[in-house]
Amino acid sequence: MTALPRTLLAALTAALVTLATLVVPVPAAVPAAAAAACQTDPATPKRQLRAMWISSVANIDWPSRTGLTASAQQAEFRAWLDLAVAKRMNAVVVQIRPTADAFWPSSYEPWSQWLTGTQGGNPGYDPLAFMVSEAHARNLEFHAWFNPYRIANHDDPTKLVSTHPARKNPSWRFAYGGKLYYNPGIPAIRAFIEDAIMDAVSKYDVDGVHLDDYFYPYPVSGESIPDSATYSQYGGSFGNVADWRRENVNLLIRELDQRIHAAKPHVSFGISPFGIWRNSGTDPLGSRTSGLQSYDAIYADSRTWVKQGWVDYISPQIYWHLGFSTAAYEVLTAWWSDVVKGTGVQLVVGQAAYRAGASGQEAAWQDPAELSDHLYDNRQHPEIVGDIYFSAKDVKADRIGAITRLVNAHYTRPALLPARGGAAAPAAPVITAATQGSGGVQLTWTGSGTAYAVYRVAGTPSAADPCFFADARNLVGTTRAKTFTDTTASGTNTYYVTALTRTHQESSPSAGRTAGSSGGAFSVILDNAAAGFTASANWGTSAYSSQLYGADYRFADPVAASDPAWYAATIPSAGSYRVEVWYPANAGYNSATPFIVAASGGNQTVTVDQRSGGGAWRVLGTYTLNAGTYNVVGVSRWTSATGYVIADAVRITKV
Repeated sequence: MTALPRTLLAALTAALVTLATLVVPVPAAVPAAAAAACQTDPATPKRQLRAMWISSVANIDWPSRTGLTASAQQAEFRAWLDLAVAKRMNAVVVQIRPTADAFWPSSYEPWSQWLTGTQGGNPGYDPLAFMVSEAHARNLEFHAWFNPYRIANHDDPTKLVSTHPARKNPSWRFAYGGKLYYNPGIPAIRAFIEDAIMDAVSKYDVDGVHLDDYFYPYPVSGESIPDSATYSQYGGSFGNVADWRRENVNLLIRELDQRIHAAKPHVSFGISPFGIWRNSGTDPLGSRTSGLQSYDAIYADSRTWVKQGWVDYISPQIYWHLGFSTAAYEVLTAWWSDVVKGTGVQLVVGQAAYRAGASGQEAAWQDPAELSDHLYDNRQHPEIVGDIYFSAKDVKADRIGAITRLVNAHYTRPALLPARGGAAAPAAPVITAATQGSGGVQLTWTGSGTAYAVYRVAGTPSAADPCFFADARNLVGTTRAKTFTDTTASGTNTYYVTALTRTHQESSPSAGRTAGSSGGAFSVILDNAAAGFTASANWGTSAYSSQLYGADYRFADPVAASDPAWYAATIPSAGSYRVEVWYPANAGYNSATPFIVAASGGNQTVTVDQRSGGGAWRVLGTYTLNAGTYNVVGVSRWTSATGYVIADAVRITKV
C-alpha cells in the first residue's frame, strides 16, 4: 500500500477531529441515563500497559558493562526504574536469561557472563531479588524476560563454563549462523528450559514471564538447521520438518502457560514475536504485508498461540513506520487487533524506539512525530492495551525529542495496568488522614489491596461522581504502600483512594477526604450545578464534551444583550484573589466569550477563546474582591463572535 504523505494524513486527521467536535452538545431534554454516561478522553486512558525492555545481552542496557561492583550495578538499575517512572510507565521487561544463563542463583544454569564478564562468576548479590524489590517499591510491574533456546552468540562450546548443561550434553545443542542453540526438537531440552524458567517463577515475586522473538534461529543464507537426525527420531507423525518444528515451539508455549499458571495464577505470560505471522499472499489469514514470515522462517505460529489462549498477552514487534510498503505499521495493528478480538488475549505493541532519530534509518524515523503517531493509530483499536519500547537506552537517549513528544501527547497522566482474569475486586479503602504540609498533601489509609490508586478532584464535591474515575484525568498516582504524598496539589482538593488486586481489579472509591485549605488559605470551586449558580432559561445544559467539569455544563447562543450566568460565592475577607475558569473547548464554541469579575473597583471583563484550552483551569487574573456573599463571576452572552458561550466551573483562591 502506498503511504499518504504525513502532511496529508495530518490534514485528514484534523478534519475528522473537527467534524467530530462540531456535533451540537446534548440538550437538557436528553434522558438522564444517557446524559450521565461519562465522556472519557483518549489522551488520558485509565488503563494502559506502558513498559520498556531492559536488555542484558551484550550489555545493551544493563549492566552497562561487565565487572561493575554490586553497588554500581544496583545504582544503574535504580536509574533505569526512575526513568520508567519519569516517563509515567508502569512496568519493565527485564532480560534475566539472555544466553542459557541466569541473573539469579539458579540450580540449572550458570551465572550470566554479562554480570561479571565471566560465565559462572558470582556477582556477590542476588540481582533478581534486588530488581523485583526495587521495581515493586516504585509500583512497577516486573516481567522476567527469558530467551528460550539461545546458548551463546558464538559457536565454540569450549568457551562455555565447564559446568554448563550445553557443554555437559553435546547432543542437546547445535551450531548455526555462528551461534549455539539448544535443539528445540528434543523433549528433554523442552523440559529443561521450562524447569530453568520455573525456577525463577517459583522463587521470586515476578509479575510476568516474557519470551522474545527468538525461537528456531532466523534463516542464514546457505545454511540448513542441523536437526535432521532429531526429526528422524522424534518427528515420525509429521509429514514435513516445518510442521514438526512449529509443534516443538507450540509445546513449549502451551506447557509453559500451564506450568506458570499452576504455580502462580496471577503471573502474566506474554511473548513478543516478530511482527509478521504470514503474508496474505501466502495465506489468506495473513496480513497485507510482504516481509519475512515468522510462521515459515522461525517456526513461530504466533496466531495459534493467541487463538488457543496459550498467552495472556501478545506483543508483536511492529518495528516499521506508518505507510511502510513492505509492512506498514497501521496494517499490522489492524491485523493483530483482529487476531486477538474475542480471545481474551491482550494486545501490546512492541515499539522501535531504537529507530527514532537514529543514523541510517529511513526518513520517516527522522520525524519526531513518528512514534507518537503510532499511538494515535493505536487509539483506533480498543484491542491494543499498551506498548513496550525497545530499548531502555533509546528511551533515555530521546533522539530528536521523539520520546518527549510521545510522553507529552499520550502519557500526561499515570495509568493503571489492564486487568487480567476474573478476580473479585477488593473492598474500598478508608482514608484516615489527609494533611496539608510544606511538601504537599500527605494521605494515609487502610485497605486490603496489593496496590492503591489515588485520585484528586478540585474543590469539595458533595459526592463521588463515577465520572471522576472513568479515565485518568484525576489519577494522581499509584503505590503499593498505604501512604502517598501529593506534591503537585494547589488550592482545595478532595481525594479518593481505590484498592487494586495483584491482577489489577479495582475497588469502589473510598469516601472523599478534603485537604488544602489549612493555614487560613481560602479556595472555592463553583460548579454550574452548585446552589450559587444562576442562569436564565436561555441557557441549556449539556454533558457532551469529555472536557467538562463535574456532571455537565451550560451553554447559550450569543446575543446583543447581557443575560449572564452568575456564580455567587462567600468571600471571607477583602483582599486579592486569583480567579480561574474551567470550560470544555470545541471548534464550534465562541472565540470571545466575556467573563465578568465583580472586583471591588467595578466589574472587570476578560474575553476567552473557548475553541481551545479546555479541560483545565485557566487563569483570568488576580483581582481585589470585597468580603461578603454575592455574584462574583459571570459569563455573558453579549459578544459578536459566533458559537456557543459556555459556563462550567469557576475557582476563586485567596493569594
